[in-house]
Amino acid sequence: MTPLLRLLILTQLAFNVGFFAVLPFLADHLGRGVGMAGWLVGLVLGLRTFSQQGLFVVGGALTDRHGIRPVVLTGCALRIAGFAWLGYAQRTWAVIGAVLLIGFAAALFSPAVESEVVRQAVAREEAGGGPRTRVLARFAVAGQAGAFLGPLLGALLLDVDFRTVCLGGAGIFVLVLAGHAWLLPRHVTGRPAAVRVRGGAGPLLRNGRFLALCCAYGACLLAYNQLYLALPAEVERAAGSQAPVAWLFALSSLLVVAAQLPVTRLVGERLTPRPAMAAGLALIAAGFAVVAVLRPAGWTGVRGLAPAAGFVVLLTLGQMLVAPAARAWVPDLADEGRLGLYTGALSSVSGLIVLGGSAATGVLLDSGLPPAAPWLALAAVPLTAMALLPRRT
Repeated sequence: MTPLLRLLILTQLAFNVGFFAVLPFLADHLGRGVGMAGWLVGLVLGLRTFSQQGLFVVGGALTDRHGIRPVVLTGCALRIAGFAWLGYAQRTWAVIGAVLLIGFAAALFSPAVESEVVRQAVAREEAGGGPRTRVLARFAVAGQAGAFLGPLLGALLLDVDFRTVCLGGAGIFVLVLAGHAWLLPRHVTGRPAAVRVRGGAGPLLRNGRFLALCCAYGACLLAYNQLYLALPAEVERAAGSQAPVAWLFALSSLLVVAAQLPVTRLVGERLTPRPAMAAGLALIAAGFAVVAVLRPAGWTGVRGLAPAAGFVVLLTLGQMLVAPAARAWVPDLADEGRLGLYTGALSSVSGLIVLGGSAATGVLLDSGLPPAAPWLALAAVPLTAMALLPRRT
């Protein structure tokens, strides 16, 4: 693996450590520390998601235009400013400004790093260095390890106060900024010449195969989002509290860290992206079906958590197949010199699908239908996505 690829994979680890050191404690701080009403807390969190996921396409387009180095360094600088601002923000306008800045920072550096990882993985594959999915699996493991370690660091800093948590997160990005200013090449070898930003969106919107991939990937992310929506409701019903949710989240994170590379090696590298994604979506559908089948029994206590645990395991295994395959497929569908734009668009379009689908899921869970019905409906989403997968040429 090249030094640049190692740097980018470590970058993903550091990004997520810094980000998840702060994010899990934000809602409680806004409610208790700042005194925001519940609806306003939800609005602020939604704005952060929109400013990040929704604007990935902007960061990707800027990467195509200017290259990875200035986009990543600018994103790190904005994240430092955003975290520092959030640590001292006490008024609503200040909090909103800080979270928008934090989200936009990620909309810059994340698609820049992801598109360059994909580009380098493809070049490595073409040079006989192994399947591109192997690199993307390592990238996913690094991100998940950061998502696991970040809250542990944040919990330690929270013993002081939330401001210290924010400044600790900013400190990590100071180190990332300094390291990348020193180590990130000014000109990445093998990178296509920069292209004009104008005119890039038209061909993308007419690229039916890419949009079909976005829809299928968005269905996967919508299913994964049920860790935050449907799963807590099921755990509350079975255990009478939300406490087991943390353990199930830890199970998902540790499963990715421990099993992502073996799963990719045993399955992902032996399949092309389409069958790999189809297999992953089938596993995700099976996870929802497990709860749908066992939910009517009304089990509670430890036994009652078994369906939720089965759902988490199958969902996570499915995600392990879908995510690397989807990213590996993008270069085959992207226009020449527009990999950053298409990588960002994959996240932005999928994010819009999750936004609309999550609202529909909330209505479904509160509909008063028989216990199995919402889970069967959710199982139909990844099954439908399998039919949307574009045919390879």
